[in-house]
Formats: sequence, C-alpha cells, structure tokens
Amino acid sequence: MPYARKDMLIWQTGLYYHIYNRGAHQMSIFREPTNYLFVTEKLGHYARKYHLAVLAYCLMPTHYHLLVRQDGAEPAGNLPQYVFNSYTKAYNLKYSHSGTLFEGRFRAKPIQSKSHLLHLCRYIHGNPVKDGLVDDPAAWPYSNYPEWIGERHGTLVDHDFIENQFDGPQEYKKFLFQYLQTRALPDEVRKFLVELEK
Repeated sequence: MPYARKDMLIWQTGLYYHIYNRGAHQMSIFREPTNYLFVTEKLGHYARKYHLAVLAYCLMPTHYHLLVRQDGAEPAGNLPQYVFNSYTKAYNLKYSHSGTLFEGRFRAKPIQSKSHLLHLCRYIHGNPVKDGLVDDPAAWPYSNYPEWIGERHGTLVDHDFIENQFDGPQEYKKFLFQYLQTRALPDEVRKFLVELEK
C-alpha cells in the first residue's frame, strides 16, 4: 500500500528514490572521518532492519546523496530521519553544537525511468570529482563506488542490481568517467538535478 507524507510524496514498495540534504548555510556536516563512519554504520543498520536497499550513496563535507530502493513496507523516507536524527544528536553532543545542522528537512524525489536511475548513479559517484575533492572517484572513501568496481568489500551495495545493469565493473567505470569528462546528462536528469546545483 503506498504511503504518502504531508508533502504528497508517495513511498511505495519497489520504487527508487533520490534522497539528499545539505548543511545549514552550506556548513560542513562532517568534521572528521569518524563522522562519516558513524553515518555509514547507521545507514547499514537501518537499511537492513527496514528492508531498504542503498544502491548508491556519497557523503560529502557539506551534503549527502542516497539512492534507495524501498523493498519492504517501511517508507524509504524514514531512513534519513532515523540516521540523521541520531547523527545530529551525536554531533551536537561531541562538538557542543547548538542550532540546526541541516538546511531543513531532507528532500526526496522518485526516479521515473531506467535512464534516470543509471545516470543518477554516476552523478552521485562523481560528486567528489565534480567538487574538486579528488581526481578519481575511487579515492573518495565515503561513497560506495569502490564496492561497485570491486575495489572494496562492503555491505552498503546491491551487487545484483549492478550485475543486472552493467556487464562488469569496467563498463560502469567507463560510464562514470564519460560523465566526468563531459559533464553531459540527459535532459530529464539535468532538469531533475537543477535544484541541487543552486
């Protein structure tokens, strides 16, 4: 049964969602490696508990991206609430921070097509290069791109999904680097991402 929140977004089993947010005033939401580790551990815990598949993710200093498939009845939108409510409490306690950490409530959009889905994967994994943090997306440890290409073993990845969409790690790597070299995305994806680039 579809689940609708006040914002009218429908959370439905089997659908894919792009979930994202950024720090208030574009402030850093991650100060040190242990912060990223805290969030990835929470993502894994709640994803397993509530039957949510994290297909692609990238945690950046000032924002995050999650591409999630809702496999059970639990709304995928509860994942960022559980994870980042917990993280905010831990962050505020550790750094004696007061006030809001994030710009507002997380944003989420359902994915409309297979093309949109696949291009969004490479957009998410390409973020650290796009923002000038690394030259190679595999060098950024706070995404699951290394799992996608078999360079790291982790649990926040859906290998069946990858195998069903690409003929192997090298094909996906080539697909990602084409985007990084040209920054070209189909119109449907580019329009979808306009809000993120403001």
